[in-house]
Amino acid sequence: ITCVVDAQQAVFSVTDRGEGIAEEHLHRVFEKFFQLPGAAGGTGLGLAIAKDFVEAQCGTMHVTSKIGVGTVFSFTLPVA
Repeated sequence: ITCVVDAQQAVFSVTDRGEGIAEEHLHRVFEKFFQLPGAAGGTGLGLAIAKDFVEAQCGTMHVTSKIGVGTVFSFTLPVA
């Protein structure tokens, strides 16, 4: 987890070194009830709820991933 704060915004990143997410699925990971093929368990709501919360605070949330390398979720929130 990393955090960078300036006078305007705070940028947070959470990185894993898992399998990664295939390019064709990246655009859907924030959709409600979307689950990656072969995923065990979960409801497909966690990332959708997280993104809704961040956007309700006037922030943004993004994902980047590479197969075999891992995934990075980044979000930006304005500083009050």
